[in-house]
Amino acid sequence: MKYFKYILFIVTSLACYSCIENDPDIENFPNEKVAFSYEVIGDYKVDYLVGSTIQFTNTSAEVGACVWDFGDGTPKSTESNPQHKYESAGLYNVTLTIENVGKRVCNLLVSDIFPTVSMKEIDGICEVNKTFVELSVSLPNPENKEVEYQWIFPEGTVDENLVPVTTSNAENPGKLKFLNVGSQKIILKTKLGGRTLQEGVIKVPVGYMEDVKTIYYAVKKGNIQALKLVHDAPDNVKIYPFDLGVKSGQHPYNLLFSDSQLYVLDAGKQIGYIDDVDGNLGDGKISVISKDGASVETMLTNNQKTAFNDPHFGYIDENQKMLYYTDRNTGIRRLALSERNLLLDVTNSKYDYFVQNDKLGYYKNGYDYGAMNASFTKTSDGTWWWPKTFNNPGIFRFKDSDIGSSSVPSNGMTAGGLFIKSLAIDEQRQMVFLAVREGATSGIYAIPMSAIPNESAGQTALQNSIKNYLIKELVSDSEGSSGEYIDICQMVLDPEDGSVYFGYRADPTSSVKSGLMRCYPDGGTYKVETVIEGVEIYGVAINHKKSKLF
Repeated sequence: MKYFKYILFIVTSLACYSCIENDPDIENFPNEKVAFSYEVIGDYKVDYLVGSTIQFTNTSAEVGACVWDFGDGTPKSTESNPQHKYESAGLYNVTLTIENVGKRVCNLLVSDIFPTVSMKEIDGICEVNKTFVELSVSLPNPENKEVEYQWIFPEGTVDENLVPVTTSNAENPGKLKFLNVGSQKIILKTKLGGRTLQEGVIKVPVGYMEDVKTIYYAVKKGNIQALKLVHDAPDNVKIYPFDLGVKSGQHPYNLLFSDSQLYVLDAGKQIGYIDDVDGNLGDGKISVISKDGASVETMLTNNQKTAFNDPHFGYIDENQKMLYYTDRNTGIRRLALSERNLLLDVTNSKYDYFVQNDKLGYYKNGYDYGAMNASFTKTSDGTWWWPKTFNNPGIFRFKDSDIGSSSVPSNGMTAGGLFIKSLAIDEQRQMVFLAVREGATSGIYAIPMSAIPNESAGQTALQNSIKNYLIKELVSDSEGSSGEYIDICQMVLDPEDGSVYFGYRADPTSSVKSGLMRCYPDGGTYKVETVIEGVEIYGVAINHKKSKLF
């Protein structure tokens, strides 16, 4: 039985007392003029649920005629120790008034009844077309009312006799297995005494039959998704994504995978150019998510700092265990992968730029100040490839030793005149993949390394020949401001087969729909196919360690 602490207020000559139902203290107040306690009686003593019988007990030190108001609009009670049931969930003000003495008010939280669906623990993972699972439901029923069940199963669900099932009205639907990979969402609809309750939901993670890679992608205004990279699945097996249940963020341009963890670079609400006069509009952050979505940590935030410093694009150096990340247009910073819970502070040397656009020899050599808000990468020989997207666009190529030097790096600026939002390099096959927005037909290009010249500032040799390397014309959604489009944010290479994956957010007028795309080699040329259609995607990343689940 619960008794309640209170705060005393003087209102004219009337003393009012307030208490909260979830007060953790259990104490007796025998000397209080007006006081009461309450508890649930019956089989569900720990729960204050709709339909539960609640025993109210007058523990007042003073006696007198009692009036109970249960706060739900039902008739008042004059019993000394009444019982009461609530027919709907809510927070109720329960008032005990004793004539010529005073009153006490307590807040009572009544919760609704809903089913809880669980899965019996299995040995290992739930494997497609192999593992049987057993489901159970827990449903409080304090008044022993009639219960109606309706299970709704996803496509590809079969029972233990391998008969396809879509629904079941049994409390226990029996053993089930699944013919499709991904998050298999099962819904349980119930009625209790004819009243429809909140749905019970469980998502069963079903893995593939073989160890394969996993690709992650960030959905616009949605959650992070994980998809098994299978291109030759059996005819009776479909590959669907896993929903990690973790929000992608406002503008998650880049996903980076390292050591079983996914790094999400979210540029926040402010995209493109913004005149942040007060320097407090920043809200970007870098989050670290476990490969199955079970844990989320914050690596870095730029909350209420200068919006230009929000993290945009990134690269992980596995040897150094460092994450390199750009701001909107000026430079690249870096942090150890182990860092957590940091607030970006440009006055702290910890956050000094690794490189700025004015610390390269191209600066003032025809390539003045301009946006650098594009993806970047580094090849095995230590050469950085960093696209410049505004004011004489192209790709800055440099090594660490070139930073701070006044001379133009020997490996040279390249792709002059091309607005490149993302790139990927396949060193094994000596190919460079570019997502071009302006300066040529908008689309995806696959270019042999031998065809990429070392250019002096202002030359456009590649721009003049790039039409020969167009793989797929893609008209993208022009999110952002003019000349600073948020486009195909990230391209990620699978070096095993030479495929490049990217998220595409299509212009409404485009014949090609938004989705997860794949550019892959096919007999001496490259083709582009849609892996998943109908979803708008920002960043993508691959976990190259093969597994059946994550």
